[in-house]
Amino acid sequence: MRYAVLNQTERGAFQVWRGVLAGASASLVGIGLARFAYTPLLPAIIGAHWFPASTAAYLGAANLGGYLAGALAAGLFARHARAATILRAMMVLATIAFVACAFPVSFLWFFAWRFLSGISGGALMVLAAPTIIAHVAPSRRGFASGAIFTGIGLGIAASGTIVPLLLRQGLTQTWLGLAVVSLLLTIVAWNGWPSQDAPAPAQPHEHKQAKAPSPPALRALFVEYALNAVGLVPHMIFLVDFVARGLGKGVDAGAEFWVLYGLGAIAGPLLAGHLADRAGFGRALRVAYLLQLIAVALPAVSSNSGLLMVSSVMVGAFTPGIVPLVLGRVNELLAHHPALQKGAWSRATTGFAVLQALAAYGLSFLFSSSGGDYRLLFMIGAAALAIALAVDLFAALKRR
Repeated sequence: MRYAVLNQTERGAFQVWRGVLAGASASLVGIGLARFAYTPLLPAIIGAHWFPASTAAYLGAANLGGYLAGALAAGLFARHARAATILRAMMVLATIAFVACAFPVSFLWFFAWRFLSGISGGALMVLAAPTIIAHVAPSRRGFASGAIFTGIGLGIAASGTIVPLLLRQGLTQTWLGLAVVSLLLTIVAWNGWPSQDAPAPAQPHEHKQAKAPSPPALRALFVEYALNAVGLVPHMIFLVDFVARGLGKGVDAGAEFWVLYGLGAIAGPLLAGHLADRAGFGRALRVAYLLQLIAVALPAVSSNSGLLMVSSVMVGAFTPGIVPLVLGRVNELLAHHPALQKGAWSRATTGFAVLQALAAYGLSFLFSSSGGDYRLLFMIGAAALAIALAVDLFAALKRR
């Protein structure tokens, strides 16, 4: 009997980590590759005369728009089918979109498939992690969610390393290569999703008397997460150009800083999750806001290469690293209202997507109208993170 219990426990742990692997594969396909791999592909698309520069930029916006639509539609999908079914379908959709984009039939064709790939990414972001985390012991949820979102960091790193290598074989071959990678990851994840009726781990006894979360606490978290999106945009869009043209270091140096950004993105979710397991999600978030504030402000006040490297790695780490912290905080606030967790996470993801899109367009406009003032952009990003930290501290004081 004892060995039977041990074997059952081991099988349960094995299933959980299969689920974590499935979640990491989903984030790698839906966000890491479908969104970030397009960045190094854009110059090649223009250079190969698939589309002119004036319209190619809209194809990047198509994925962002689809992501927002997917985040909004995820709840509707979940009401009509099992989470595992939706997650498998979204990964298949992303794979098909990679194949379709290998053939530039027309602008509308390409735009539609980029939009559909964005839908898959938004739905995967909203549904994948909560589906897995519900079956992970509370003491390990930070690390598990960090492992799931490491896929985003791997995609960022791949955008600066693997994609340029694939491009040597040709643009069509690159899209097909991404499709093959996506297909393999879909196969890896296929049977890793937990069954919907599997029991979730019980909460520790000491939390049973916790009060239901107040709406202001959740609203504050949504505002903080959206502001965090604004803070990330200057590095995500302008870092390489700032190093290459703003500091006159050249394209190769800019690419090196993007690789550092990608290396930070790989480690970020795991480190953030580990911090949350040790300190709690609320405290870990405050540390994250403060570190990001410092890192985003560095390019605004210094051109020192060493400091810029630190800035690149730190912001790269929190680009995906902030996600498991906010997800964990949502679940923490709604620990006794599990039915509300996915809806709250969907609203948080939607707010993040909206502010990220608005910030991308707004900062691009400011950059153009200011005559190329990079430091202004980093100052705005740092200010957004300072406000996020202030909102979090004020909300914590109000709750106490």
